[in-house]
Amino acid sequence: MRPNDLRAASGARRRLRVGRGIGSGAGKTCGRGHKGQKSRSGGFHKLGFEGGQMPLQRRVPKSGFHSRRSRFNHELRLADLARLEGELVTLETLRAAGLVARRARRVKIIDGGDLQLPRVVRGLAVSAAARVRLEAAGGRLEAPAE
Repeated sequence: MRPNDLRAASGARRRLRVGRGIGSGAGKTCGRGHKGQKSRSGGFHKLGFEGGQMPLQRRVPKSGFHSRRSRFNHELRLADLARLEGELVTLETLRAAGLVARRARRVKIIDGGDLQLPRVVRGLAVSAAARVRLEAAGGRLEAPAE
């Protein structure tokens, strides 16, 4: 435990009541300081607003790209195939076992972990390294996906 982890017990501290006189410690300006937009009632500005200056998130150049199709593409490691019952591996059996999301349209099996049992992979994409391991375990690939 560190000092910055210490917190008062729930219900031990009350909300500060502002504007209740000088003795309260938050009277007169009520903790808002003097003048300015933030001191006034209704003083509000948009998130990221910098007083009319071009905001940082608009000054900095944008980069990168996130494909909308990636929601439907999934990867699966070879070791995860051990959790399947039966020998056949298809998109439907992976969905039923909960190994890929229901919305998955394309699944690629990649090399990762060991595969002990022979599996027949039908209609799924398989990486080159995963194909070698799959065949070494006695499995085979049928109708690979493009």
